[in-house]
Amino acid sequence: MYEPRKEDKFSFGLWTVANRGRDPFGEATRPTMSPTHIVKKLAEIGAWGVNLHDNDLIPIDASASERDRIISDFKKALADNGLAVGMATTNLFYDPVFKDGAFTANDGRVRSYAIQKVMNAIDVGAELGAPIFVFWGGREGTEVDFSKDHAESVKRTREAINFLCNYVKDQGYNIKFSLEAKPNEPRGDIYFSTSGAMLGFIATLQYPEMVGVNPEVAHELMANLNVAHVVGQCLDADKLFIIHLNGQKYARYDQDLRFGSEDLNGAFSLVHMLETHNFQGSLEFDAHAYRTEDEEGVWDFARGCMRNYLILREKSRQFQQDAEAQDILKSNDIKCDSWNAVASGYSRDTAEKIKNSDYPKQEMSERGLRYERLDQIVGEILMGVR
Repeated sequence: MYEPRKEDKFSFGLWTVANRGRDPFGEATRPTMSPTHIVKKLAEIGAWGVNLHDNDLIPIDASASERDRIISDFKKALADNGLAVGMATTNLFYDPVFKDGAFTANDGRVRSYAIQKVMNAIDVGAELGAPIFVFWGGREGTEVDFSKDHAESVKRTREAINFLCNYVKDQGYNIKFSLEAKPNEPRGDIYFSTSGAMLGFIATLQYPEMVGVNPEVAHELMANLNVAHVVGQCLDADKLFIIHLNGQKYARYDQDLRFGSEDLNGAFSLVHMLETHNFQGSLEFDAHAYRTEDEEGVWDFARGCMRNYLILREKSRQFQQDAEAQDILKSNDIKCDSWNAVASGYSRDTAEKIKNSDYPKQEMSERGLRYERLDQIVGEILMGVR
């Protein structure tokens, strides 16, 4: 029941399982793993796909012949092991040239170089069959507020995304863009800090139909937001292209913990939202093993991410089949003809009818909703005693 299958569409970034355990206070604790080795191991543990930044696979200073050889070897590994590439992206945050941002850098040459780098990375993604290309603006922000015109930074980002949408169309690639929000780290403040901000920005683009979002659990929790609420808004907007799953303590630095290892109620609520809305995109784990682990521990981590999702999926099904829980939900879902009319669209007759209606305000106010009991049922399901 809890063994992953290809149809689950679980995917890991090369940067996740290849994480060597380095942090700001300590050196790496694990050796480097090659991309082809990672592909083989992910296939062995039941993953569907792999994701990558351009420089996870191809060194930033690689020659054209080196690039072609690396891509050829990687494509062979994918074919030999039956893995797909769920998404590709570009690294616009690690190299010192991006210390002041990429699309929002004050230096126009840096902005132009970022466009060049992204176009090359899109080419790689297209060659590997990636349907989604992600943008995470890790350095797109400030520590010193007066160092940038923030309205101009938004405008420059729009110009970049519009240009790159046109590049994809001009090349005939079947690729859509997905925007990933984060409030801070590594910059003091990052532009477009939440998925809601991204949704608002997308509406201003030249080709909004080509652009969606990929919320990340940790990033939303860093902003003290409810992840399931965020995902619900993205689903309603039909903009949830992919999702990044991990674990995180509220309001901490970006921890990227094993999915389901923290905030179990929140993780359950998220899985329940994805499953009941029949989300068909890839489920991408953007996390990494503890610094204490060797390579075997890395694969324990990866298996744990997938297993925890599948356990929570089964718990969601149990909740949907729980007679008492469903009775509480049904008893609170009280139908109203006037509201049905509102949902059907405005009419003067409906407006007048509602204005002249009498509502049982006291009855509605005094009626208990049994949410305490509902929450207890969820807890007992998660704790395995129901």
